[in-house]
Amino acid sequence: MYKQIVKLVVVPAVLAMLVLSISVHASQTAMPEVQEIQQEWSRLYFMDDFKNKNYTELQALARKANLLSQASPDSAEALTWDAIVLSTLAEKKGGLGALSLVKDAKKKLEAAESIDPTVLDGSVYGSLATLYWKVPGWPLGFGSDTKAEQYFGKALKLNPNQLDLNYFYADYLANNNETALALLHLEKAIHAPRLVGRPIADQGRRAQAIKLRDYLLTLDIDSAKVSNR
Repeated sequence: MYKQIVKLVVVPAVLAMLVLSISVHASQTAMPEVQEIQQEWSRLYFMDDFKNKNYTELQALARKANLLSQASPDSAEALTWDAIVLSTLAEKKGGLGALSLVKDAKKKLEAAESIDPTVLDGSVYGSLATLYWKVPGWPLGFGSDTKAEQYFGKALKLNPNQLDLNYFYADYLANNNETALALLHLEKAIHAPRLVGRPIADQGRRAQAIKLRDYLLTLDIDSAKVSNR
């Protein structure tokens, strides 16, 4: 039960950071309103002291993102960013109380997938994979390693050299005792193309990949799971 609660607490941050970075390559074609939400989210998450940030600012941004997705129900970009902001709100809320928000984010991602599964360079697939991996399974949540693996496969097929996708898949593999394969994907992440226009996200994600790689190299290839590092 403890591990399930831990998984629920960390998933929103993972989802939000994953999709922000993957969306870089599509940002130039995004709706102006989506770009505005992107920029405000980036300011709140990366540039300000997020841990101490006033909850009401995220609530306001969540309402704005939700209104945009309702006004543009056929926009996969708007739905995806609605899910991102909602998941970040869940991160601030934390604990089991965030579960309903995460479930809502999942529904929005599934709606985006039904419209355009390739939107934002595969970010919908990558985000759903991360949700299925990180959210606890039944009876608390909808988590499923089988579905996580399927969605990671779809995401990497669309965008095999993307920094974030390779990092999160490597983290998933490491937590499932597949250390050797995890190391291969970490090397791909470390040497992935730069996230143009997102230097903070690029630097932070690469540093995480290097840290995880260095940690795994200290372990025996058959070592225990590395969750809760």
